[in-house]
Amino acid sequence: MIPDIIAGAKGKMAHAVEFAQEEFAAIRTGRAHPAMFSKLNADYYGTSTPLQQLAGFQVPEARTIIITPYDQGALAQIERAIRDSDLGVNPANDGRAIRVVLPILTEERRNEYIKLARSKAEDGRVAIRNIRRHANDAVHKLVKEHQVGEDEAKKAEKQLDGLTKKNVDAIDDLLERKEAELREV
Repeated sequence: MIPDIIAGAKGKMAHAVEFAQEEFAAIRTGRAHPAMFSKLNADYYGTSTPLQQLAGFQVPEARTIIITPYDQGALAQIERAIRDSDLGVNPANDGRAIRVVLPILTEERRNEYIKLARSKAEDGRVAIRNIRRHANDAVHKLVKEHQVGEDEAKKAEKQLDGLTKKNVDAIDDLLERKEAELREV
């Protein structure tokens, strides 16, 4: 029973770290990358569809990305989705593809993105701690019901604390890399 609880917590914590990594990838830095558009959806024949499913992305230069829709009929909707997003970019439509040139980040904007990254990292840490708390509650419930002993519960708590520290450290490492990327001019 306890190994199942720990395995479940381990999987959920790994998922929380993955989610934090995806959140960091969506934060714009000075360089263009397709992950910036991963959270954007466009209206495609009445259905909200992720841009990754509607178009191909190319990065010919460090600050330029070209988005080529698979269906030319979706070009205007993709352009509208990018323009209405919070990315702070102005897409240029040439009739076949959309060219997005990222402006150079100002120091103020860099600091805003760093604050956003720190906020997302804290959300990830909180999620991991909540997973640990739920797992500890499940272990304590087993102790209350006399299904496991106190020694096993203490051992499980130590394992959960180790897992928590490992995953929180992973999020901190991701945050550190993202901050370094944002500070880079």
